[in-house]
Amino acid sequence: MSQTLAATVDVADLTRQLSRRGISGVIDHTRLTRAMYSSDASLYRIVPQAVAQPRTVDEAVAVLELAAELGLPVTTRGAGTSCAGNAVGPGLILDVARHLNRIGEIDPEQRTAQVEPGVVQASLQSAAAPFGLRFGPDPSTHTRCTIGGMIGNNACGPRALGYGKTADNVVALDVLTGSGERLRLNTDQPADSATLAQLKGVVGSHLGTIRTEFGRFGRQVSGYSLEHLLPEKGFNVARFLAGTEGTLAVILGATVRLVADAPHKIMIALGYPSMAEAADAAPAILQHAPTACEGLDRRIVEVVRTRRGAGAVPPLPAGDGWVFVELVGDDPAEIRDRADRLLAGSGCKDGFVVADPAQALALWKIREDGAGLAGVSLSSPAYPGWEDAAVPPEHLGAYLRDFEALLTRHRLHGLPYGHFGDGCVHVRIDFPLTETGGAAVYRSFVEEAAALVAGYGGSMSGEHGDGRARSALLPTMYSAAALGVFAEVKAAFDPDNLLNPGVLVDPDPVDGRLRAAALPGKELMRTEGHFAAAVHNCSGVGKCLADNTGGLGVMCPSYQATREEKDSTRGRARVLQEMINGEVIQLGFRSPAVHQALDLCLSCKGCARDCPTGIDMATYKAQVLDHTYRGKLRPRSHYALGWLPRWGRLITRIPGLASLINFTMSAPGLRRVVKWTAGADQRRSLPRFARRAARSRVALSERAGAPVIIWVDSFSDSFTGGGVEAMVEVLESAGYAPTFLESTACCGLTWISTGQLDGARRQLRASLEVLHPHVAAGTPIVGLEPSCLAVWRSDAAELLDDPRVAEVAAGVHTLAELLNATEGWRPPDLTGTELVAQPHCHHASIIGWQADAALLKATGATVTTVGGCCGLAGNFGVEKGHYDVSVKVAEHDLLPAVAAAPDAVVLADGFSCRTQLAELADRQAITLAELLASRPH
Repeated sequence: MSQTLAATVDVADLTRQLSRRGISGVIDHTRLTRAMYSSDASLYRIVPQAVAQPRTVDEAVAVLELAAELGLPVTTRGAGTSCAGNAVGPGLILDVARHLNRIGEIDPEQRTAQVEPGVVQASLQSAAAPFGLRFGPDPSTHTRCTIGGMIGNNACGPRALGYGKTADNVVALDVLTGSGERLRLNTDQPADSATLAQLKGVVGSHLGTIRTEFGRFGRQVSGYSLEHLLPEKGFNVARFLAGTEGTLAVILGATVRLVADAPHKIMIALGYPSMAEAADAAPAILQHAPTACEGLDRRIVEVVRTRRGAGAVPPLPAGDGWVFVELVGDDPAEIRDRADRLLAGSGCKDGFVVADPAQALALWKIREDGAGLAGVSLSSPAYPGWEDAAVPPEHLGAYLRDFEALLTRHRLHGLPYGHFGDGCVHVRIDFPLTETGGAAVYRSFVEEAAALVAGYGGSMSGEHGDGRARSALLPTMYSAAALGVFAEVKAAFDPDNLLNPGVLVDPDPVDGRLRAAALPGKELMRTEGHFAAAVHNCSGVGKCLADNTGGLGVMCPSYQATREEKDSTRGRARVLQEMINGEVIQLGFRSPAVHQALDLCLSCKGCARDCPTGIDMATYKAQVLDHTYRGKLRPRSHYALGWLPRWGRLITRIPGLASLINFTMSAPGLRRVVKWTAGADQRRSLPRFARRAARSRVALSERAGAPVIIWVDSFSDSFTGGGVEAMVEVLESAGYAPTFLESTACCGLTWISTGQLDGARRQLRASLEVLHPHVAAGTPIVGLEPSCLAVWRSDAAELLDDPRVAEVAAGVHTLAELLNATEGWRPPDLTGTELVAQPHCHHASIIGWQADAALLKATGATVTTVGGCCGLAGNFGVEKGHYDVSVKVAEHDLLPAVAAAPDAVVLADGFSCRTQLAELADRQAITLAELLASRPH
């Protein structure tokens, strides 16, 4: 049995010894950090003793040498997106992604690139693109997975047919073995290496076993790829180390092969009666030399349609199973001829060439998002324990039929999809891990699945590695002699078993250390079951670590500013999961680590849409704050900013009070006192109150028209700005007779964002009584502030158990939604007008920006739509301690966009967005209503 539960080492001693070498700030063993690194994207949980984030390769070597002296196990981690538990361990986690992410020389003539292990695949692609080159393997996590991690797992991706596995693209490696030997490996191996001499002896003694059991087909990734060490393969140790999962050596640097994309590509979509029949066609498709050949069935497609909307699924060929094929080449005519021959010989029920690049991209997107969506689309949570098995492609159809039967026998469900051209199938399965006996069900299934795959001559891992999920199953696939070779190789490189113990050699049991299986019986699981289940939906695939702000992406703005794991959606979810567990994160909702992780969450709601598993950190943060301060004294900002609508109504109702408050906020000494009282940062400007509420200062005409009610939110009502006047003008010009609500209707947003949920419920109940009668009467209601509208589309249903909430949510509209549905209305001609549009985070993530985008397109204006968050985010950017991050968030997307268009009209419906722009960019943004009202109709 492995040393997964390693003896505790004095981590402080490691820190002291590093300090003597002039190295500080590298080791972190706080509860917060240990909690975040306790899991990767697998279903395993092992709490490390510490995490190291070396800033240079020399620091990494020093850490590794001292860890070895102390007997501290080391697990190397890139992006932490491992589906098999390759990146969790009991001792020290060596995080190479944080700092060891420099790209060295790119040699366009030799078509190579030198990289540190933490370089993100997409970053390497961007650096190589000016030379017309790219790194071939492209996993679905390419926006955040690291090259070092790809080498460790021998990653592939959908285009491995064209570019090979990562091992096929490794030219040279710089590594430190478990025995402490620094090796620089290329085609000429070091002649004086004791490790390599021992390795050569092991290989020479087992040539027959290696030649018969390894390298049998392209996706045989399980175990060590010993075929690369054969004499006829040139004893290529660099390629061999790809896929050894950090159990033999730590990668310090790599030289990788780059490829030139063929100038032309074409996509073919093929439809079949079922997924198994689609898989049967794989050998015929492969005869046409595709670069990619991806398969899926209606189950995944319907998940995407449900989660992303009908527009996310382009027209598909007839059938219930599909294969998407990519052909590339130098001659468009030749590619088209191959495509036609492929269509004719594929045996498909229906098929066509996808001529529209946007449609092709949308189809590949369905496949790319499959893992995350498949994990949350069954009636019970689905897990990645049997994630990426592969069989020779000629057996794929038969394997899929048997695999579906195996699921049925075990009363389990999954959504398979994968790389049909390689015979590799991905699936997330609803193992009952939180139920009594659930771990045994899991073990029984994967043991039978391993036997099934082995029976077809396949590999239990086709690209993600074995990790803790499959290492103990290797005897099903390999002979005792082959397993003995693994042990001898491990002894040559890592005699003390300090590198990623519990993986591949002397493995942990497959049902040991399952994160979900530890939950039953935990106190917070009993008392906060819904919350516990929600935070455990985070699969760890790490989409929040990518720069997702292109287009309308939002997640995760604070991480984009700080690049700290604790400020990512995943990092926060891991801390909340550990809070539920109660072992590392104690004190429940009051834990300092929990509040430290949530402190920089902007409650932007970006993760609610952009996270493939639907994590809604804004909701979780509100619940944590509510539990923490229930019945206790709150921070000053919760009373000042959390009750801001209440203060606004009071100030605008009392004559002269607004002028007095505005004067107070303009006088330097008094301004400091006001900001301190409000818990606001002294560098932050505060908005000016209007002298009278907007509803009392804006005149309505008596003209006839269709009735519509303008819901004037607290911000629009109480602060200066012309949005209300413009809204009235636009609605009247569109043929409506607008009126205001006679009573106040506050959505409770500021109570929600500060975790005062009882107060939010009171506000919502009162507003429901005001709004619902109008909705029930069929009168449309149009709002001004997107974040307030979004409450009815999301939070209200979670806070109130009242069927009228859904009716109000459907009856309250944005201006664009209303105008697009208004018969006969046409937008003004804005041809020649340049717009920079900043969708409010809640608008983009909860309501959707599609109606606004369609309206603006119809105006003829040139529109640049900004992704990301403005950084102010309601009370967040005002509160003391958040100013610097608020500014950095704005600097990521919004401020560069407006700086690049100095003459453009800046469009922002969000009050926070306009406030941030005025303060940081000295740009006066206008609302959509103001844009439309400023032009003749």
